Amino acid sequence: MRRLAVTGAALLAATAAAPQAGAATTGPDPGSAPSGGGLSAVIRYTENGIPHILARDYAHLGFGTGWAQAADQVCVLADGFLTVAGERSRFFGPDAAPDGSLSSASKNLSSDLYFRGVREAGTVERLLATPAPAGPGKDVRELMRGWAAGYNAWLAQNRITDPACRGAAWVRPVTATDVAARGFAVSVLGGQGRGVDGIVSARPPAPAGTGPTAPPAPDPGAAAEAARQLFDTTRYDMGSNAVAFAGATTANGRGLLLGNPHYPWQGGRRFWQSQQTIPGELNVSGGSLLGTAVVNIGFNEKVAWSHTVATGTPLNLHQLALDPADPTVYLVDGEPERMTERKVGVPVAGGGAPVVRSQWWTRYGPVVSDLGPSLPLPWTATTAYALADPNAANLRGSDTALAMGKARSVAGVQDALRRTQGLPWVNTVAADAGGDTLFTQSQVLPRITDELAARCSTPLGRATYPASGLAVLDGSRGDCAPGSDPDAVQPGVFGPGRAPTLRGAPYAENSNDSAWLANADRPLTGYERVWGNVGTQRSLRTRGAVEDVSAMASRGRLTVGDLERQQYANRVPAGDLAAADAARACAALPGGTAAGGDGVPVDVSAACGVLASWDRTADSTSRGALLFDRFWRKLTAATPVKDLWLVPFSAADPVRTPRTLNRAAPGIGRALADTVTELRAAGIALDAPLGEHQFVVRGGQKLPVGGGSEALGVWNKIEAPWNAAAGGYPEVVHGSSHLQAVGWDGSRCPVARTLLTYGQSSNPTSPFHADQTRLFSQERWVTSRFCERDILSSPELKVVWPRERR
Repeated sequence: MRRLAVTGAALLAATAAAPQAGAATTGPDPGSAPSGGGLSAVIRYTENGIPHILARDYAHLGFGTGWAQAADQVCVLADGFLTVAGERSRFFGPDAAPDGSLSSASKNLSSDLYFRGVREAGTVERLLATPAPAGPGKDVRELMRGWAAGYNAWLAQNRITDPACRGAAWVRPVTATDVAARGFAVSVLGGQGRGVDGIVSARPPAPAGTGPTAPPAPDPGAAAEAARQLFDTTRYDMGSNAVAFAGATTANGRGLLLGNPHYPWQGGRRFWQSQQTIPGELNVSGGSLLGTAVVNIGFNEKVAWSHTVATGTPLNLHQLALDPADPTVYLVDGEPERMTERKVGVPVAGGGAPVVRSQWWTRYGPVVSDLGPSLPLPWTATTAYALADPNAANLRGSDTALAMGKARSVAGVQDALRRTQGLPWVNTVAADAGGDTLFTQSQVLPRITDELAARCSTPLGRATYPASGLAVLDGSRGDCAPGSDPDAVQPGVFGPGRAPTLRGAPYAENSNDSAWLANADRPLTGYERVWGNVGTQRSLRTRGAVEDVSAMASRGRLTVGDLERQQYANRVPAGDLAAADAARACAALPGGTAAGGDGVPVDVSAACGVLASWDRTADSTSRGALLFDRFWRKLTAATPVKDLWLVPFSAADPVRTPRTLNRAAPGIGRALADTVTELRAAGIALDAPLGEHQFVVRGGQKLPVGGGSEALGVWNKIEAPWNAAAGGYPEVVHGSSHLQAVGWDGSRCPVARTLLTYGQSSNPTSPFHADQTRLFSQERWVTSRFCERDILSSPELKVVWPRERR
């Protein structure tokens, strides 16, 4: 088998006259190389079900990738394709909720109305037909074509064993346009995807005197706070940490990269791991978002990169002045323009007539009735709001990923970002074998300068823009539309020359705060508010991360082993700041008692010693971590920041402030009492090891999970809903996902460790459903097999050769 695998690369260059063969085999057969235009690939599987896909060109590579993804994730993929086809209501009912992976829609009907509207408008087809660089390039189009063929071939040649969709009528073949539509959904997640409910529910007001009283205009103060929370990257179910270290800080003068993206553990926004190789053209390993034909974060023999969710606000609103005689007509420079009505019909379960709704579109984008329940945008007889999303014209994300996978240095990564400009809502952190580093916020953002916002903001926008970067511009003035930069590949967006960028720093780090402190010694300033803020309080995760990585850089002589240790250090910055003072405040309580939220006195004396002796980590064996976690959440939820700390935030000392817990804060006793009551009622000891109550169950086995939440500031972020009846935190919903620690040693093989925390497969019958979750529970890594000699020496090597039946 190993000999056959070695011949794979040579076979890819060969053509033969033999007829196209059918199903996958255990190894390539030199006598039956594909011909007649059929697609195929050689897939070498190594430990943990990681496929190394070898192909002769991009269409064949897409074929192998689609096949391998289907083998691991067919049900999740099929569910996502049902979403972008707008057919969830037909199979699952209109009132059920989608998994949230491809939009913020609260119900299937809203999701379907939006995505069927996209389909019926031909949006994706137009983007596919747009010539590069504004549209996707030929190689990416070939990858998508091949991916669809590979997915379809797997469906045709295999039996589904995953109970989530075994025998389901909604698992169907797809087209390249379906693959592109899924990419479009990912691109607009931060824009139109965030406003789906508001887009499909927007209705013109009834004529005066015939309907309910017009709703009041949005309150600017309330809207500013709602927008601040809406665009707060620490509140997402996606986040990330990443750090690049320069050669000056490492043991061998070469760069290092640690990537720790925080993504959902279930559903359609999972990562999937592979290596993609076209001999002489591409050789890249890493994680792909499901349904994409490229490696989104990863490494090759010269460079490694990761992404973090950025603070740039990827949408804006235009406040429309309406014609008093017709609320579907708006005025621009005094001239009337009629909205475009799009009637969309959605089939629903049980048959019968489709549900038909109208959507209303303007030159700026769709009219929206809200951006979530906390930010209403009422359509009245005089005013409406249109959502502008430049990523609705961006189908270049895969071009960016492919170009980065082919880069040979940090400079090549920068060039890839400059040429393709396809990242909708993420930063990039990169390091290379030459010792260079990069942080850049090269994302597609509406070109809203502070000057434009000052000149064109409505009263609502004057409140929301400083608070969140959400501009609300005067849509009645043509000179208030975002302009264009000369280096931008599409109109209305910033060019890459305006993106906050840090090159060559000893370390470059991001934990979802703005670009300001990518390196605390070299702060980035001077960018427009829409990119993010400057001089404001950082999250505990950012503060802890900067403390950790700056200390590592100062210590120097770093290796990949240091990255591995940082990932699992599980230091709790909140604990370092507050646990000792909380223990002292606890010990000072009269009689060791405090009143809970219900006013009942509670003996909390046992908690004092637990807090004092806790090791300040969120390791699964840590005693006191769970007690502090529950206490800290209750305390910070009820105590304003100004009352929590004695030393307030200072922009001159942003990593160390605010600090010094106010032991006199009245909420401390109440939070202690409520925490002790909660844990005792659940039968949980105050000093119970964290992993006994923060865990997942896979195959009937309880796996303890270390790490901590955003509230605690832990690098190894883990978010799990509290369920006392089920034992505490019984399931992880999002957090550390596709981990990679990458360096170089001068050979042609990168030194890389990876881990996909939730495993390659969502199928509970697969051997690769929980194998890496067990490794994560044990704080272990997978040694990457990148070079041929490493792949072929795998004791678990399995070679398949999927081929298209024609």
